[in-house]
Amino acid sequence: MCGIVGYVGDREAAPILISGLRHLEYRGYDSAGVAVANGGPAEVVRCRGKLANLEVRVAAHGLHGNMGIGHTRWATHGRPSVENAHPHKVGPISVVHNGIIENHIELRRRLENAGRHFLSQTDTEIVAHLVDEALAGGAPNLVEAVRRALALLRGTYALVVLSDDDKQCVVAAKKASPLVVGLGDGEMFIASDVPALIEHTRQVMFLEDGEIAELTRTGVRLSSLDGAPITRAPETVVWDAAQAEKGGYPHFMRKEIDEQPRAVADTLRGRLLVEQGDADLDGFVIDPKQVRRVVLLACGTSYHAGLVGKFMIESTARIPCEVDVASEFRYRESVLEPSDLVIAISQSGETADTLAAVKEARAQGARVLAISNVVGSAIPRASDGALYTRAGLEIGVASTKAFTSQLAALALVAVHMGRRTSRWGRGGSGVNRARALATGLARIATDMEAALAGLADLEQLTGRFAGVRDVLFLGRGTNYPIALEGALKLKEISYIHAEGYPAGEMKHGPIALIDDGLPVVVIAPQGPSYEKVLSNLAEVRARQAAIIAVATVGDRQIEEQCQHVLWIPEAPPLLQPLLTVLPLQLLSYAVAVARGNDVDQPRNLAKSVTVE
Repeated sequence: MCGIVGYVGDREAAPILISGLRHLEYRGYDSAGVAVANGGPAEVVRCRGKLANLEVRVAAHGLHGNMGIGHTRWATHGRPSVENAHPHKVGPISVVHNGIIENHIELRRRLENAGRHFLSQTDTEIVAHLVDEALAGGAPNLVEAVRRALALLRGTYALVVLSDDDKQCVVAAKKASPLVVGLGDGEMFIASDVPALIEHTRQVMFLEDGEIAELTRTGVRLSSLDGAPITRAPETVVWDAAQAEKGGYPHFMRKEIDEQPRAVADTLRGRLLVEQGDADLDGFVIDPKQVRRVVLLACGTSYHAGLVGKFMIESTARIPCEVDVASEFRYRESVLEPSDLVIAISQSGETADTLAAVKEARAQGARVLAISNVVGSAIPRASDGALYTRAGLEIGVASTKAFTSQLAALALVAVHMGRRTSRWGRGGSGVNRARALATGLARIATDMEAALAGLADLEQLTGRFAGVRDVLFLGRGTNYPIALEGALKLKEISYIHAEGYPAGEMKHGPIALIDDGLPVVVIAPQGPSYEKVLSNLAEVRARQAAIIAVATVGDRQIEEQCQHVLWIPEAPPLLQPLLTVLPLQLLSYAVAVARGNDVDQPRNLAKSVTVE
């Protein structure tokens, strides 16, 4: 997500800030800016778009100074614009921020009533006002003013603050968003990730939640929110520059698998309204009374996300939902009506077939909502509205965090529609179902973290795939699309033929393939279809196949029937795919690595399919 860089020392700050931000471009952004101080008031330069635009503006301003902060922003509160770009400056205070201030509305209202004027739509500008207010109210220094401001905030933050009145100090604070301090010789650095620092220093300190860092040219002083001093020895980073961008991981795909809880949490943050059992789709409103049916259009992995979204929307809102491969939709005589809602799903927002399908849907009068990871890309521009996932830049060709953040976005759509539907179905009203789904979503990122933590290195499993030519993946309900996705991942990066099937269809053909040489991956968490899947599993076992199960933690019945079990936490059926896909991603990765394949750039594949 957003990138942060800060510097205090004897060198020119602006080139260091821009270089650091460039090393964080992989996180994704839609605007950028810097604030640089040169003994007087800090000068702020901001722009929409890429860092090249910022460089031009910085050069035009003749920006000089040896202390500053920089930021690349991915829009959350407020559209991408110069006004909403960071840093935000209020009086002498300049601030950059990653995260979400959850009580920003009430704080903004209180500050406006006190006579303060806001220039942006962001939650971040509130922080600048609060720090300025604390200084005006008698805080003895910048560190104490930041501490007083933090006491008023609810939410998550990585903050870096500088003041025109303090020529020697940059202050940073962290809660649930990463920050790392870099220690130099007569200079200090702060950033949201190591790649921004690696060309300047290998001595770093990773801030923990609830910590404040005061950076001067000569060192860093750490303290807690209550002012207690903290002592911590620096660590030495041994990565080279390329490894740093991978966070020390051997491959981007492995790093991106581990980033999924954060990507999902970022996609939900500020949109999921748990107490109301509702979801804000960034201002796009769906009135179920005016929707005859929902049509989901996508390709590849995004198509599998759409298949899960069908379960979510039909179960929660009780509105008919269809899922179509965009490359098929665009070439047949499809029938849409103005009362149809089309949801187009594309990581890049540039997928050629999906873009053509969107244009066809608009031509037939349907309303279109885009779900994409790239702000301002073609599909959102061609749609009536956009719900952006916040996965950050995904470099591995085999999609992982983009997929799970798409599932999170589709769950938001289901909550939003369920909350507004007047239709009743089994198990209660749409309002009740929306509230139940929202409650589950509130903890899903934590469950994903637990699942990943519980999945040890899967190298011991790779021997079962040595020499095999085929693998069968089976699942039911919401986990049938995950069987398809698991098979696709294995095909993409290991080059082993794999098929995903509904477990109930096994006896309609695939059972003929099962013998003692065929690995079968069964997705079998506890839920409505659990006993049916057990029956399918028994049929596989009777034919001597090697069975690998994905199952709910503590399920001994499954454990007794399989050669290996990949455990996940318990979760509601509609949200299980966010968990059951994780071990399949890791399994595919481990097999591909064992076979010596290029995991991040598998043969014949491209990240974005922008041609037919």
